[in-house]
Amino acid sequence: MRTDNLYTLPKDLPVPQDDGACNHLRGLALPTIGLRATSGVTVDLSKEGQPWLVVYCYPRTGRPDQAPLGGEAAWNAIPGARGCTPQTCAYRDQHAEFAALGATLYGLSTQDTEYQQETVSRLYLPFPLLSDAQLKFTRALRLPTFTFEGLELIKRLTLIIRAGRIEEVFYPIFPSNADAARVVEWLSTHSSGRADARR
Repeated sequence: MRTDNLYTLPKDLPVPQDDGACNHLRGLALPTIGLRATSGVTVDLSKEGQPWLVVYCYPRTGRPDQAPLGGEAAWNAIPGARGCTPQTCAYRDQHAEFAALGATLYGLSTQDTEYQQETVSRLYLPFPLLSDAQLKFTRALRLPTFTFEGLELIKRLTLIIRAGRIEEVFYPIFPSNADAARVVEWLSTHSSGRADARR
């Protein structure tokens, strides 16, 4: 059983530093890769989202009945690792704002679809999660990762995409539960947000 709270962030988490690992992403075209979604379909992100596509990538969500990977102290000590559930809940709570801005929303991790489906059900998510368990999307874009307890996990980052090309990247992200609001603000202040959504 977990002794921590999945839905809140400890106050003493280490702050991740920008190591430049996402500097190459702006302007890149998305690869044509099929990703299994919790909705039961295969999604090719290069063909998704009109006018905007938002993909938030996260290491791994936890479960209420399981201890964190490697134990609570070890997981919390990794800068940027803790906070996947609060981040996902924030996107859930602001989903209507993304829809109003014409943004299609996905979460993406290297966890398998079966694990992700429990998350979608428990958190009542109105959008799908995508599995990159084979790391094909991660490798194609050279997304930053870290290895912990034998698993390769994506560092927390968010991609804002238009017409199959990355327009903006948020990285590093801290605190995780503030990410959705920052992305909404970015979309709101860029020229084609609400105008294109009404077309």
